[in-house]
Amino acid sequence: MPANEILQEAKKLHKLGDSLDVLAVQHAPVAEALAILSGNVHNTANLLKRVVAMKMGVPAELDTIIH
Repeated sequence: MPANEILQEAKKLHKLGDSLDVLAVQHAPVAEALAILSGNVHNTANLLKRVVAMKMGVPAELDTIIH
């Protein structure tokens, strides 16, 4: 189902955001920029999940499993 594939991409985005958070802690000179990017990536992943739920009718239960 295409919705599952898109939701898997959203999950990957969440993992990327988490990785950026870790890097922000480890690299003080760029911590603020990485934290901002991380937040944007997480927001994009959440928006992607919402669009799938609204446009493709994916049940909320599946949405919560993805992240």
